[in-house]
Amino acid sequence: MKEIEADNLKRIVVRGANWVGDAVMTVPALRALRCLLPTAHITLATRSFAKEIFTDADFIDDLLVHDSAAGFLGGIPAQTREWRRRRFDLAILFPNSFEAAVVALLGRVPLRIGYATEKRGFLLSHPLDLPAWRNSRHESFYYLNVIAELEQLVHGQSDLLKQAPSFDLSVSSNRRVDAIAFLREQGVRQGRPLLALCPGSINSRAKRWPAERYASLADRFMDELNAEVILIGSADELAVSLEVSQRMRRQPVVLTGKTDLARAVAVLSTVDLLVTNDTGPAHIAAALGRPTLVIFGPTNPVTTRPLSPEAEIVRYPPDCAPCMLRDCPIDHRCMTAISPEDIFERALKMLGEQSKSDKLQFVV
Repeated sequence: MKEIEADNLKRIVVRGANWVGDAVMTVPALRALRCLLPTAHITLATRSFAKEIFTDADFIDDLLVHDSAAGFLGGIPAQTREWRRRRFDLAILFPNSFEAAVVALLGRVPLRIGYATEKRGFLLSHPLDLPAWRNSRHESFYYLNVIAELEQLVHGQSDLLKQAPSFDLSVSSNRRVDAIAFLREQGVRQGRPLLALCPGSINSRAKRWPAERYASLADRFMDELNAEVILIGSADELAVSLEVSQRMRRQPVVLTGKTDLARAVAVLSTVDLLVTNDTGPAHIAAALGRPTLVIFGPTNPVTTRPLSPEAEIVRYPPDCAPCMLRDCPIDHRCMTAISPEDIFERALKMLGEQSKSDKLQFVV
């Protein structure tokens, strides 16, 4: 492929990922891009939810929001007009979709780099082959590899894939103060450990640890640790949170569906521990440096677990895991093998380590 002159890259647009967890997994790539081209103006073109993840990000300059409400054909003209107006020099495409490449081409971006998936290679100025390790390495490296290929084109070499990815996200002090005030308004008492549970998952019922086990775990947190327990998630996950609450002997604070993603991120920045299924909040909390315990069943932790020293997973895989199915066709044995006692003991250890390092937050 033709080499790229760094001096010509003044305005860069990055087409972001389409899911919350995937968006967080692009953070190392975005940080690497900023290091590679420190003086370039970097725009993240993404769906509206990402605006609430990247609010305080220091590695991008602005956000260009697009949504798919208008449909495939209805959304492309508006996007391409805006891309033409901004006169980008380079488009970096993280999604594999054909549409992303069409927008970049019709948006008159001269340099367009991304994977040659969905038969879109002819639309890209610099099409990339899928890496041979795609299904055996963490998903963050899939995005980081695009920046490594760009660095190779700019400097003739790259060591990015040999480095540990940096997922750090930050929340401003003002947003944290607002989150704590919101928690008080919702009935969360200070002076106790604050533990969050995320019992839902939007795109897969098979990823959900049973509601009765979350309920048992939450009761034990409240009984034995004198903890404040909050249930979090999107409005689409409210039924699961209500089922957990109804099965409990004591009552948690149900925040599911009561926060937008921006406030949910700020709330997660204040918790002492998150226990969750393999879903978006797991990646957010870990990137915020909060202790995160993820229950894995049908999905593959090698590729999708949060990569953070603060994150741990619990997994007792049967022969059929990881199946990656959205609904279990048999007895959900990958999840029912995990008991509330397993999670409680692991959580207790994580909280103990956190207390020793003087990182407990909400009890202050």
